Amino acid sequence: MNFKLEICVDSVQSAIVAQEAGASRVELCGNLSEGGTTPGFGTIVSARKNLDIALNVLIRPRAGDFLYSLVEFDIMRRDLDICGECGADGIVIGLLRSDGTIDIERTCELVELAHPMSVTFHRAFDMCSDPVQGLEDIIASGAARLLTSGQKNIAVEGLALLTDMVKQSGQRIIIMPGSGINETNIEAIAKITGASEFHLSARKVIESSMTFRKGGITMGNNSGYNEFTRKVADHDKIKNIIRILKNMQ
Repeated sequence: MNFKLEICVDSVQSAIVAQEAGASRVELCGNLSEGGTTPGFGTIVSARKNLDIALNVLIRPRAGDFLYSLVEFDIMRRDLDICGECGADGIVIGLLRSDGTIDIERTCELVELAHPMSVTFHRAFDMCSDPVQGLEDIIASGAARLLTSGQKNIAVEGLALLTDMVKQSGQRIIIMPGSGINETNIEAIAKITGASEFHLSARKVIESSMTFRKGGITMGNNSGYNEFTRKVADHDKIKNIIRILKNMQ
């Protein structure tokens, strides 16, 4: 099987690391600490300039649920247009109705507008009310790929549903497991589910180069926030996971 690895990144630096480590594709986001939002225009342009591998961009106007207002949907359409103008290979979206079903009408509209960019439906699916019907709705929309943890917090907990989804989808859509995947579980997830594409961040914490560090103040609202560390893609982790997948081929 020809495995592919997608690395979720929130900086151009991490995107370059992912490419150098051998990733097939990156998903470019902003604000990963909030689950990811649409990255800035400059970040998209710079990523495209520095990458030869496939570049997919998250289209998510805010954190929180996946029920979007008319204004928010208009923002998504405009961000989609920008991604096309910047040369992105694909976009990543996820929209639900208030009853937990897939917002099929708006999803279809975005898929059509995105062409010829590919469309991945993201883990909004994991919050939908009926995964069997939800998968059929996403397939019907024309999306190329579904990122999912099997409706669990992490993919290793959702293996049963992931396996069923791979069987249900057949060749109609790519089921891409994601969430909590690393070098300790990637082989088992691949063997059990039969999936061929996988999504992970594989990050490490690095220290700031600041020598002066003002104490007693933070810029973030959460208690664990620290301006003097940040997370970036880990070259060695990605390379090791790719090695594991290649050994399975």
